[in-house]
Amino acid sequence: MPHFEDRTKEANGTIPSPEYAAQAQKLAHLQPGQETLETGSTQAVQAKFITPLDPVVELANGQRLPTIPLEEAIKLNKLKDEHDGVDTPRSLPRGAIRAGRDGTAYGARLQSLPPSQNEQEGGQNDAPEAALSDAIPPSRTHPLFPPLPLYGPPTMVRDLQCYFLRAISSVLSLGFLLAICIGALVDGGPRIASYIKKRATFQNPKKERPFYEEEVKRKQERKAAQQAWVQQQKGTQTPQNEKGIPQDGEFVPTEGGADPLVVDIGYYARRVGLDAEEFDVETEDGFIIKLIHLFNPREYQKLPEDSYKADGAELFENAPRDSGFAETQPFPDGKKKYPILMMHGLLQSAGAYCCNDDDSLAFYLAKSGYDVWLGNNRCGFEPKHTQLKYEDPRMWAWNIRQMGVMDLAALISRVLCETGFPKLALIAHSQGTTQTFVALAKEQRPEIGERISVFCALAPAAYAGPLIGKIYFKVMQSIGPALFRLIFGIHAFIPLMMNAHGFLPPTVYGWFGYHVFSFLFSWSDQRWDQGLRNRLFQWAPTYVSAESMRWWLGRECFAKQKCILATREEGQLEDKEDEEDDEVIKQYYVDREPHVSQRRKLQRNLTSFHCQTLTHQHHDNTRGKYAWYDQRFPPLALWVAGADDLVDGRRLLRRFDRGREPHVRVVHKKIIEGYEHLDVIWALDAIEKVGKEVREVIWRTADPESSRKCRTPIGCEKPLEEDPDIAKDVPMMHSGGRLRMASVTEVPRGLEAIRESIDDISEDAGPGRVPSTKTDRSRESKGEHDHMEEERRRYGNGPVRGGGRPRGLSEPVFADLQEKENPLG
Repeated sequence: MPHFEDRTKEANGTIPSPEYAAQAQKLAHLQPGQETLETGSTQAVQAKFITPLDPVVELANGQRLPTIPLEEAIKLNKLKDEHDGVDTPRSLPRGAIRAGRDGTAYGARLQSLPPSQNEQEGGQNDAPEAALSDAIPPSRTHPLFPPLPLYGPPTMVRDLQCYFLRAISSVLSLGFLLAICIGALVDGGPRIASYIKKRATFQNPKKERPFYEEEVKRKQERKAAQQAWVQQQKGTQTPQNEKGIPQDGEFVPTEGGADPLVVDIGYYARRVGLDAEEFDVETEDGFIIKLIHLFNPREYQKLPEDSYKADGAELFENAPRDSGFAETQPFPDGKKKYPILMMHGLLQSAGAYCCNDDDSLAFYLAKSGYDVWLGNNRCGFEPKHTQLKYEDPRMWAWNIRQMGVMDLAALISRVLCETGFPKLALIAHSQGTTQTFVALAKEQRPEIGERISVFCALAPAAYAGPLIGKIYFKVMQSIGPALFRLIFGIHAFIPLMMNAHGFLPPTVYGWFGYHVFSFLFSWSDQRWDQGLRNRLFQWAPTYVSAESMRWWLGRECFAKQKCILATREEGQLEDKEDEEDDEVIKQYYVDREPHVSQRRKLQRNLTSFHCQTLTHQHHDNTRGKYAWYDQRFPPLALWVAGADDLVDGRRLLRRFDRGREPHVRVVHKKIIEGYEHLDVIWALDAIEKVGKEVREVIWRTADPESSRKCRTPIGCEKPLEEDPDIAKDVPMMHSGGRLRMASVTEVPRGLEAIRESIDDISEDAGPGRVPSTKTDRSRESKGEHDHMEEERRRYGNGPVRGGGRPRGLSEPVFADLQEKENPLG
């Protein structure tokens, strides 16, 4: 292969300067001697700025490498302009600068240091021959998003260092994982002992579960469906109207029988009469990520295999003239389906939305009449890049910012290209909300918001909850960046967790997955269908970078600041400001219409969305001066888990309610008391509490032109002012026509019962008194609250095991299940 200088001379007749050639080799994919005819030239040519904060490397062979530091990108482009004889060098990209309340400025600001000073402050040495440890940037730089390491092209020394570090980190991270597993077993010991004791005395401890009767019904229905499937496969016809294979014919399962517990969205989609196809999507920094499309096989045929390939790294440039435009919407106007993109949480994958049979949120929305797309972040179950391989540390030099500004943007662009719509609805859970909130910040990539019709945030993760103070998280926060990288490496975070998928039986893997994550994040399966629990944990964990986990749990970023876009000092100033408002707001919420139903609140929220006069918004020029977002932020709907110790959704609501984000229009908000972090997608009544509202919010916020092209989703046929027909909903497969279990707190009641409830509240809410909580009972779950008295007696209101703060709602006690909109709780 000719050297870089020879190829450049052949192209324009000039020899590049030694400085340009050295910088091009420093940022190259491979050393010149490692290149072949197959790889072509992999030397860096120029830096392309995706955002003012995110320059990626463009190689001579047309491919790209991930983000590099701003100083390196500017130097490369300056040398290239000199080489090309450009009279006016390209100007630096300018982005928004966001001011923080504590004086911090966020945005693209070049802060170059003289070489001597940089060395004195411990700057990184990123020369190709430098030691691997010298590639690490200074530990204290940016308070929210410290610079990532810069690793040059591979050398023999660097490869040996990487192998050695991987070996060391494998042993140390295995020890950390074993410590967590032992802690989970010790923590679960009392519960296991109590379970065994009750079984020994012929008691059934599962009867204490709040949805026990519903779980029994569903278990019986799944068993009947399995038997019916076996009979069908043998050629035996299932009698008409018998539970099992549905007779309506609209959604006919093409898979069935015993659940093999596989990581395959298409398989579980076919079990409920749907199907799935998988697209490759290329991000602007070269990662290949997976995008799943759900469809009804009776009205749509899979595309040719070539259609699933990545279509390049250029985003939002497809148009109707392109051959592949809108090929997944072969329906006439009036029959199209409005597109939805769903993003998963930390260590999860898109399958988290597809593992509860017909109560899976993705399947429910697809059967309601939406075009559902499921996004995955980089690496996932199969790490893939156009140039880099697993062993290359550059493949793992990314964190939450890249997942937002790169992955989310690429997925939105591909969905809009495939569907032909100008906007889509975005549903995100946990980390999915984090990457969205980060990407939409005014100094990041706010233009993405112009492609989103509504952002539905489930268990939004913007502020840390009290769980961040647990001892094992405190230990991780005390570890410096260098030691963190020694323990957890510079590649994937504890890859043994993913490798265990290959050698552990699925049931054992699911059991361990639940108990380990339950111990780490203090959640329980009390509201889930326990018969499906092993399936739920087949989809986690996935490959994530050690740098990403360091952003979440390390010394510098989220765990320290306890916020994704503000420093701890800013949070303290906000807390002081909030204290002055609390008494007034508490009285406001206590006295405000306690009898208003959740349906009525949803109607009023969506009505205000269509109001052209923004008199309902709270404008405060002082507080809004430090807003994270500008006018491009899409309409926002939030569902906050009231018993979520992992993140603090109430604090995020306060930010929006108290005028700190004047450009954010909240179209709906709801606090679901008693819900934990994963209950918003996995609880047995999540469709009632979350799914139906999400379905309606998406439809009511779609632009009129798109609405006219689309079929009206089930449950949205009537005007907003009217209540939907409860009996006309997406049926549950194999239920024999049985309606979904009513929500614990949202039971259909007659007018007299509503009046009695209002009278009771009026009596309780005397001067200076707070109305007592009323817990409605589900008609289909008779006696489901009888366990409360025993749990009150057993747990009381004392401290959590191990001391510390009083017992939180994350304990499996269901004494208060009323939903409120009070952001103070």
